[in-house]
Amino acid sequence: MNVENKIKIFLVDDDSLFLKSLEIDFLQMTDFDIETYPTGELCIENLNLKPDVIILDYHLDGIDENAMDGISTLDKIKEISPEIPVVMLSSQDKIEVAINCMHHKSFDYIVKSETAFYRLQKIITAIFELKKMENKLDWYMKRM
Repeated sequence: MNVENKIKIFLVDDDSLFLKSLEIDFLQMTDFDIETYPTGELCIENLNLKPDVIILDYHLDGIDENAMDGISTLDKIKEISPEIPVVMLSSQDKIEVAINCMHHKSFDYIVKSETAFYRLQKIITAIFELKKMENKLDWYMKRM
């Protein structure tokens, strides 16, 4: 987690209305530092800002039809920074899409709906609980 004790989240979605809505939801909680990007390319260019979590749209083709899609962006993120958890978002409620995301090493998959923000909060909490457990295990293993 970042030094300021705020969780840095990258929100990546070409749907500007959904992106703004999600940003507002997260900004209402004081423990988040939010960066928004309308394309996967912009997200990748800014990975040096070291996000704690990336929330990434599956399609990403609304602004530029030649833009990287969500899976290509996910693959590039994992190539550059495999430790960053990426949660995929899509309006498609299809098991094939979810499985595809998981095969490409996304942490989770969420369908865009009225409960998406609530589910994202739960997943982010789970990510940091898992990181705490991993840190404790690392500490314990070093002592042995």
